[in-house]
Amino acid sequence: MKKNDVHARFVTIVNDHKEDFYRLAYSYVKNQEDALDIVQDSIKKALMSIDTIQNPHAIKSWFYKIVVRTALDFLRKHKRLTVADDGVIEFLSNGKEDDYENFDLQQALEDLPVQYKTVITLRYFEDLKMEEIAEIVDENISTVKTRIYRGLKLLRITLTEENKAHE
Repeated sequence: MKKNDVHARFVTIVNDHKEDFYRLAYSYVKNQEDALDIVQDSIKKALMSIDTIQNPHAIKSWFYKIVVRTALDFLRKHKRLTVADDGVIEFLSNGKEDDYENFDLQQALEDLPVQYKTVITLRYFEDLKMEEIAEIVDENISTVKTRIYRGLKLLRITLTEENKAHE
């Protein structure tokens, strides 16, 4: 594939899937501005290294990998800092009625170790294939399947324990 074709394909993929990339970044940082920064940094990193891509047909998976790594780097750098989104602050300050839709699942997912959270998010929230996930996390397919299985098992245990505590 020609250099210009690879660049055009990358731009098309980013435009067509920008909401998916944003949602993935947001799932890590839970803040709109930080998620947008992560996507922007990911695009910058991708453009700087796009000439090194070996398989132009795997640009989407390649870019997902960059977004995941950029989000993880961001979390490592900002470990001690907890930022609340403007919507959360407004929600808490106005005393609005609580909305617990999927709260237990979201909290349980947040509490998972990052290797499980990543594969479960990519599989069930981004609807990626096992092969794509394996490429993104640089693991073989059997490792990805094992992590998904273990992650789901941990989620099930956590949610079961929370349900028993609320009864």
